[in-house]
Amino acid sequence: MKFSIERADLLKALGHVQSVVERRNTIPILSNVLLSAEDGQITLVATDLDIEISESSEAKIDAPGDVTAPAHTLYDIARKLPDGAQVSLQINNEDRLDVDAGRAHFTLPLLPSGDFPKMTADGFSHNFVVSAAELRRLIDKTRFAISTEETRYYLNGIYMHAHEGALRTVATDGHRLALSEMGLPSGADGLPGIIIPRKTVAEIRRLIDGGEGEVSISVSEAKIRFHYGSAVLTSKLIDGTFPDYDRVIPKSNEKELVIDNAVFKGAVDRVATISAEKSRSVKMMLDGDNLALVVNNPESGNAREDLMVNYGADALEIGFNAKYLLDVASQIEGRDATFYLDGPASPALVKDSEDEESLFVLMPLRV
Repeated sequence: MKFSIERADLLKALGHVQSVVERRNTIPILSNVLLSAEDGQITLVATDLDIEISESSEAKIDAPGDVTAPAHTLYDIARKLPDGAQVSLQINNEDRLDVDAGRAHFTLPLLPSGDFPKMTADGFSHNFVVSAAELRRLIDKTRFAISTEETRYYLNGIYMHAHEGALRTVATDGHRLALSEMGLPSGADGLPGIIIPRKTVAEIRRLIDGGEGEVSISVSEAKIRFHYGSAVLTSKLIDGTFPDYDRVIPKSNEKELVIDNAVFKGAVDRVATISAEKSRSVKMMLDGDNLALVVNNPESGNAREDLMVNYGADALEIGFNAKYLLDVASQIEGRDATFYLDGPASPALVKDSEDEESLFVLMPLRV
């Protein structure tokens, strides 16, 4: 195998695939990227056995073939080469990979390409297309609420399903819930509930970051596949049952609090400076159109900041985790955030003044 490629094209392709490769692997071949050269292009493939991602790029092929080489090492080499460099890669007589660019020369160890695992393609029952911008929004509005608690593995991802004429994504860790949706794309009718793993969410988000165009999504019982440009990402789904999230979304919270989101976010961040490290508890004290954000920490001291708000209901004191408040505030795109409240022990519903397709639920803390 021998081919040459522009450094920028090689770096782009490696950048998309190498992030799947774990830094520490008990299976050596999983530390490698598979390079296949034929018909005027190269295809790079990386996998961790749960996710497989491939990217193709145009190249000058002198001798077709395939080989596997250390993914992170090859990426670091490409990253450090000068802009505009022409990179030549070929297998030498000692079954090692020569990488040449100008006066720079590297020789990398190889492993047999026949040992590289391939992810089988299941029969994908649903195929639909969404814009990269819409998919970014569905991910960004929900992924912060994905649980990191491995024992509750069924919460370690984003739940995607068709719901009443919409494609909906939901994530929750039991303390907060985030939901976003868009109009149901053609082909997604009857899409069953699937749980997309946290790492897969991060990889597809990285792949479409800043990009335009459309993403083709195919779903089977056990896998999901994303096609975007020349990249294909295939992932196993989480085999579990997502909880009935609709039961925890408040339906009758009638105390409405409207607040300037930027002002609120800044104030929460300030008073949380002295909150307890574990609970990060902040008390919201509402009385008329005044909101007092209060933190009492026996070890670090006290903090209070008063804000003018729009609130016409009965006085109320309710506590929340400051980090969760800030996470939600970071997702509000409009000027105002609207809290729908009930009592000190009831979850709060939060909505964005400019995004009717997203909502957030926060469980209160005892304060």
